[in-house]
Amino acid sequence: MGFFSDFKDDIESTVHESAMADEVLEAENAEVDELGAEAEELPLDDLVLTDEAEAELLEDAANNTEDVLEDMELTEEIPSDLFENVSEGTVEETEEKIPEETIESVEEQGNNIFEESNNMESGVNEFENGAFDDGPVSDETGSITAGMTINGNISADGSLDVLGKVIGDINIKGKLNISGTITGNSTAAEIFADSAKITGEVISKGAVKVGQDSVILGNITATSAVIAGAVKGNIDVQGPVILDTSAIVMGDIVSKSVQINNGAVIEGHCSQSYADVNPTSFFDELKGNIDTKKKK
Repeated sequence: MGFFSDFKDDIESTVHESAMADEVLEAENAEVDELGAEAEELPLDDLVLTDEAEAELLEDAANNTEDVLEDMELTEEIPSDLFENVSEGTVEETEEKIPEETIESVEEQGNNIFEESNNMESGVNEFENGAFDDGPVSDETGSITAGMTINGNISADGSLDVLGKVIGDINIKGKLNISGTITGNSTAAEIFADSAKITGEVISKGAVKVGQDSVILGNITATSAVIAGAVKGNIDVQGPVILDTSAIVMGDIVSKSVQINNGAVIEGHCSQSYADVNPTSFFDELKGNIDTKKKK
């Protein structure tokens, strides 16, 4: 009986202790609720955060700000009202912060524009000097009629027939047929003058043909030439030169070969500088051989 009596006493003691714990817990909960209610009634301005709590709040705010920035989609348009409040000092600071790469890019673009300008000027000088353009030749043929007068330079990708009067330089890629009057330099792939009056240089990438009753006051440069008219100027031809019976030339002729028909008149020197045989070298070599034989 003593065992059961002691067991009963232990159970009653445990139940009593549990009841007391429940009462303590209820009292603590009531106190917490009362403090929470008082905290809700306090104004936010009266709340004082500890240093640790403030640091946690700042860290959370920073993390939230980064998340918001990552989710934002930037647009290329900037509101115009942003520029209304920009001060002069802000503009100066912005100019000082321009990346060096941007400045170098702008300078490079400026240099490119300057080089293009120089190239354009060089092209004008080449036109004036009669330089050839190796670009494609057009099949089109222009025409300056007999009653037309052109004051100014002419350039074309095709051919040109001049029946009227041109005061200026002509530079074309195709053939130039002249039956009118030109006062200026003429440059073309081939030039044919028939009853023409030309005052200026005649430069051809190919052949030059000067028909009867044509008069040229200027030098002729070509790869071959047939002269039946009058030329007052030097003739520089890398190929053959043929002087017809009606030809009158007042000037020096430099060519690979010369054919002078009976009746042609020449006042000047003829030199076959472009010939396969160099006369000076030929006679120097001949003289050397003679001297060698004499010594023997």
